[in-house]
Amino acid sequence: MRKRTMIKNTVKKHIPQKYMTEVRILYRLLMETVSGIRRTGIMNIAIIAAMAAILTIFGALFRTTFTLNSLVDKMGDSLEISVYVAQNGDTDLISKRISKLESVEDITLIPKEQAWQDMKKDIDLADMKNPLPDTLHVKVDTTSNIPAVCDEIKKIPGVQDLNYASDIADKIQTFTHVFNTVTVLVVFIVAILTIVIINSTIQLVIQARKDEIEIMRLMGVSNWYIKIPLILQGATYGFVGALLSLLPLNTLQGALQKMHDFFMVPPPEFALNLVVLSMFVIAVFFSAGGSLMSIKKHLQV
Repeated sequence: MRKRTMIKNTVKKHIPQKYMTEVRILYRLLMETVSGIRRTGIMNIAIIAAMAAILTIFGALFRTTFTLNSLVDKMGDSLEISVYVAQNGDTDLISKRISKLESVEDITLIPKEQAWQDMKKDIDLADMKNPLPDTLHVKVDTTSNIPAVCDEIKKIPGVQDLNYASDIADKIQTFTHVFNTVTVLVVFIVAILTIVIINSTIQLVIQARKDEIEIMRLMGVSNWYIKIPLILQGATYGFVGALLSLLPLNTLQGALQKMHDFFMVPPPEFALNLVVLSMFVIAVFFSAGGSLMSIKKHLQV
């Protein structure tokens, strides 16, 4: 026993006193946080369940957005502008001028002789002069840039006409815009609901500890010593809620992977990691923020 005491004292000499003080303060703050969670009792289950449900909705919609955007981009990649060259037009010159346009990624030339031969294979045509023009298939980086590129191509001399699936492009663009707007709206709603839930919870904790907090203030305890356990309590609810929401998100991830396999479109890289990170950041940040707002509202500290 004496030897153990000597070793303990020897170890203490090598540990800075200031460091030990900070460790003890941190320990007390963590114990106060745990104590606050215990005082909340069975309500902890309801709070965490509500947080998990909200975050699940957000995570599911956010992850689905990545998949839909990748599918829409793939559909958009298949949309090309068909540029028909006039009989007296210089196909090579027109192709070079189009390639210099912003947003143009690739150009494929379909000579009129090849197009005529392909048509004759599909349709029984009489022996007649080839009426088809040279055609340039122009690929644009994004669907939203197709109209602007078309306007520029029309200005090039030697271009007889052009065509692209404008209806499909417009629908793709509208769908993407609507879904992205809905996602942003859901993020806003999730933030508001998180703050409201945590605010109400911390208010109950403050009411339950009102006398204890008043005594600590009279004893000269630092305001932040009172605030931090409550903030950590809110952040804990958000963190645990985010953990639980990973279970349904994992199920959704499997279903979306099957969708990618069906359409033969590779899943977005790091999509799941980004969604999970966003869920935890939103959960912890807004939960802690809701706690701080409640403290400022219901405590003059």
